[in-house]
Amino acid sequence: MVESFASLALDGLLNAMMPYHLMVCALGIAAGIIVGVLPGVSSTTACALLVPFTFAMEPATGLILLGSIWTAAIYGGSNAAILLNIPGTPSSIATAFDGYSMTRKGDGEKAMCTALFASVFGGIVGVLVLLFAFAPLAAISVRMGSPEFFWLCIFGLSTIASLSYGNSLKGLLSGCIGLMIGAIGLDPVIGIPRFTFGFDGLIEGIQLVPALVGIFAFAQVLQLTEQRNAAIAEYRTVPSLFRTVLRELLKKSKLNLLRSSLIGTGIGMLPGAGGPVASLIAYNEAKRWDKEPKRFGTGVTDGIVASESANNAVIGSSLVPMLGLGIPGCPTAAIVLSGLLVHGIIPGSRMLQDSADVAYTFIMSLLVANVLLVFIGFFMLRLSANLLRVPTRWIIPMVLVMATVGTYSLHNSMVDVYVMVACGITAFFLGRCGIDSGPLALGLVLGVITENALNVSLTLAQARGSYFEVFIARPMCLVLILLTILALALPFFQTFSRNQKARAI
Repeated sequence: MVESFASLALDGLLNAMMPYHLMVCALGIAAGIIVGVLPGVSSTTACALLVPFTFAMEPATGLILLGSIWTAAIYGGSNAAILLNIPGTPSSIATAFDGYSMTRKGDGEKAMCTALFASVFGGIVGVLVLLFAFAPLAAISVRMGSPEFFWLCIFGLSTIASLSYGNSLKGLLSGCIGLMIGAIGLDPVIGIPRFTFGFDGLIEGIQLVPALVGIFAFAQVLQLTEQRNAAIAEYRTVPSLFRTVLRELLKKSKLNLLRSSLIGTGIGMLPGAGGPVASLIAYNEAKRWDKEPKRFGTGVTDGIVASESANNAVIGSSLVPMLGLGIPGCPTAAIVLSGLLVHGIIPGSRMLQDSADVAYTFIMSLLVANVLLVFIGFFMLRLSANLLRVPTRWIIPMVLVMATVGTYSLHNSMVDVYVMVACGITAFFLGRCGIDSGPLALGLVLGVITENALNVSLTLAQARGSYFEVFIARPMCLVLILLTILALALPFFQTFSRNQKARAI
């Protein structure tokens, strides 16, 4: 069995490293980085547009193209988040918290290089988990139902207060506003419109991507217009950038890299959670366990490390339920699933027997893509950093056009554009009042997932006649409840410990 696995993995690696496949992978990485930078154009959109082009390819080649674009797009979103405070993808929301602050200090190149190394590390961890343990983990992930999702979201929402350190009330207010925005649309249980004010375009609810583009991109355009600076920040090159950043990460951020990658791996296996949830939770945990949590949000590399390693670890682990059970762990995994089905490959327990060559070639190509990402990403990093040389008066219309076109192209609907503008104006004025947009985005991301999971769980509890059995007695629910209690109690213990040490001194 071990020899068979090693042989299949080696054959998959050799197949993934064929010159033609390496060329396809390299093109996919370059395209994915560009896609990730564009606001509103997510990895899901890029993969969906390219699926028809894979019909004429061999199954393995088509999957290599989709996997490389997906890997690079998640990383590419960090470049826009760091340079412009505009997350290119929803998974890069937390990256902007410290990345843009580093750019304003003149450390934009260092921030992007940190994001690159963290992305590659997290991506490799996620793929290794997929390679060695996807069969048993797929069996575990299928046991995760709506009650577990509900408690996972509650655990995520418990981080809202800490995202606004020293201003918890404003953070909670921002999170509640995000939850209210997520409640717009039809009630999922009784089908009555909520907060639509008679406007039919809001019946389907607020779409996540237009809202996030508005909160970050449109609001940032308004802020840049108000500041009237000649350039966003100073462009400053770092000598021996590659070696300097790598040495610093290995010296100071080993634990953060590993912890955040494991968090992303665990959350990625849960169908529907995805990169945004993983990156925000990992960011909060890095902040929670840091000796100086106040420094997060002011421009520290650990914030970038946590977010980027977690959201890239999601890629490999989200394929665990997809390849093992045919259940995609995130929207982009669903696109990859469609690519498999088109070629007649049925995911499931027999996939590694019936289509082992394609499966292992695809898995090993993700490892190859992460290695290539180091070199292609570093080359494009230098090119992207030159954006800081562009005058602000040129950047403002460029960002506005890209955000509008990207938002409209999602559903070819002007309603999404109106949502983008409304959310952007709201986030801008909340920022003027000292209310951060981070908790707002977290509430928006988790609100819909929480409500749907709660409704299904309540229905299940009524059918079984026991709320305790459904919400508390399940093992994973109990674990998540304890983690939530620990997350809420830990800041008080840390504050008490610091006060005791201060008195002792």
